[in-house]
Amino acid sequence: MARFRTWAGIALAGALCVSLAGCSSTGGKRAEDARKAAAAQGKAAVNTPRWTFAMITHSGDGDTFWDIVQSGAEQAAVKDNINFLYSHDDEAQQQAQLVDAAVDKKVDGIIVTLAKPDAMKAAVARAEKAGIPVITVNSGSAESKAFGALAHIGQDETVAGEAVGEELNKRGRKKAVCILHEQGNVGHEQRCAGVKKTFDGELENLYVNGTNMPDVQSAISAKLQADQAIDTVVTLGAPYADTAVKARQDAGSKAEIDTFDLNAKVAAELKDGTLGFAVDQQPYLQGYQAVDLLWLYRYNANMLGGGQPVFTGPQIITKDQAATLEEYTKRGTR
Repeated sequence: MARFRTWAGIALAGALCVSLAGCSSTGGKRAEDARKAAAAQGKAAVNTPRWTFAMITHSGDGDTFWDIVQSGAEQAAVKDNINFLYSHDDEAQQQAQLVDAAVDKKVDGIIVTLAKPDAMKAAVARAEKAGIPVITVNSGSAESKAFGALAHIGQDETVAGEAVGEELNKRGRKKAVCILHEQGNVGHEQRCAGVKKTFDGELENLYVNGTNMPDVQSAISAKLQADQAIDTVVTLGAPYADTAVKARQDAGSKAEIDTFDLNAKVAAELKDGTLGFAVDQQPYLQGYQAVDLLWLYRYNANMLGGGQPVFTGPQIITKDQAATLEEYTKRGTR
């Protein structure tokens, strides 16, 4: 842990001296302020050409998870002398058009998510045809290699779901509801399917409109009121965990709230017992490693994984680990 804290301190210092060029990020005042504060002082650690890498994700506006991914990518970009461009759209066709735009700019590398792989296949193929190396990140591990990407960085969503099911068994849970906040996202479907595969109890899926938190809250509350046997709610993203907590209060339920992903609020609620556990896939590492791997490929034809996914999770986080990780979530790197 001492060695990790030393590394973390170095990373934090680096975060305060970042210089980059790129597109606007998603919401998140903390991340934006950090970028502005760091803007004029960053120095690359290498003298390789100033290549341009584009990251295109399926993030919606204001999704703090992607602020963490982007932060990791930007810090790696400074170290590697990379001109980093970030763009996002939660509509698959629009995301594909953003990939096409990056191809038209003749960037030197593309990092892309495959939450809705069928809609992204042609755009990734165009990048490959143009000779632009592609790395997939976060979602689409099953499709990444088939689409011609060099590597995939993230967690296997089915395996992550299976880990949740096993944890629920350890906790003696009997009936759970899995909250899917983005219809059509194959990773979300895989998570809930993984939970169902290993969970000894009963699991139901509940689809909600993730872009409208009041609707999410009311939908979860109504479900808990209608079925008092539900003893667990599993959300698929950190922002939805707190909404589920409010829904539990509205419904007068005692269901445990567990979640995928980690942020400062989740860490605090794990520590005080409001939440049961979280599944961390290390989004900062996903962004950082994606840029670093593209740089290594351009510089030295290196590639980790041998064509297999490079996993960043899952890691089950409970109250016992929350205090240690809380300081990292507050600075936006976990």
